Amino acid sequence: MKLNRKGLATTFAGIATAAVLLSACSSSGGSNAGSDTAAAGTCSSGDLTAEGSTAQTNAMSQWIKDYQSQCSGAKISYNPTGSGAGITGFLAGTDDFVGSDAALSADEFAQAKTRCGSAPLDLPMVVGPIAIAYKLSGVDSLVLDGPTIAKIFLGQVKTWDDAAIKALNPDATLPSTPISVVYRSDSSGTTQNFETYLAAVAPDIFTGTPDKDSTKAGFAGQGAEKSQGVADAISSTEGAIGYDEFSFAVASSLSTASIDTGAGSPIALSKDTAAAAAGAAQIASQGDGDYTLKLDYATKAADAYPIVLVTYEIACTKYSDSAKGTFVKNFLSYAASGGQTALASLGYAPLPDDLRTKVAASVDAIS
Repeated sequence: MKLNRKGLATTFAGIATAAVLLSACSSSGGSNAGSDTAAAGTCSSGDLTAEGSTAQTNAMSQWIKDYQSQCSGAKISYNPTGSGAGITGFLAGTDDFVGSDAALSADEFAQAKTRCGSAPLDLPMVVGPIAIAYKLSGVDSLVLDGPTIAKIFLGQVKTWDDAAIKALNPDATLPSTPISVVYRSDSSGTTQNFETYLAAVAPDIFTGTPDKDSTKAGFAGQGAEKSQGVADAISSTEGAIGYDEFSFAVASSLSTASIDTGAGSPIALSKDTAAAAAGAAQIASQGDGDYTLKLDYATKAADAYPIVLVTYEIACTKYSDSAKGTFVKNFLSYAASGGQTALASLGYAPLPDDLRTKVAASVDAIS
């Protein structure tokens, strides 16, 4: 399915009203874990603190709004500090759970097990396509491939009328405007996923090791902090291009490139093509109930958009404060069930059903 930016905006606006809110439930008095049942779980009251991934900010904001509107005693804060800062906060014990665009590394998993006193959990919760977003007057449709994207971000392709871009867009009128690259300046799982894509499809061009720290990659252009910062920088600069979580590109009305994977027709970014890529991911569990995913960034499937990230919630299996553990379980139960319905209207793709069922079972075991 091919949709341009206007078509996507119309699609998302049209289904926004379909987002399902929780059924009314009261808070549970003074305790952290309530007994009143919401449509997707159980209400809790008290405070829950989280931080991390900026890519999931819009999803998390909606989930918190919906949960708190029906569970009046619940107070949940999510600070979009970036995936790296989120994991640091989780390992330090300053957050009840965190969001990250990359699962815990083996070393981080071991540290988290010590911090939790139980097995940590990487819980995929949101499929967030990474858009190649751009601002170029008169060019509403653009096709790029992996090697060309790598050359653009490394400063080897410098103008929009470069022969490499022309070859992929023979019918477009491309100006000689200089290309202004925008990348994430803060520690970011989005950066790590984007670099993993480049390493998979253009290993002779992008020769670095994928990392949350973009300064190691040698990207050309300017850095911007967090997902919103990247969107703002692209929006304010003619000729700009950057990688950003799709929901931020949609909210900023940015054009997004289709990707030529070599499988035939270029793949336009949509919730369906992103979900297809996530559905083909392999599970590489680090422990019982953990669902670390291995994505195929070099996929040539005809219906799969290749540049996606699956953003995780990272939590403990067992909390020293059982009421806190129950609160985490109740909120994440909503996110893994009814909360998935709201994602498409925000520019995300919901989890494939089989993966969502597995994640919901892991969440249910939190205590």
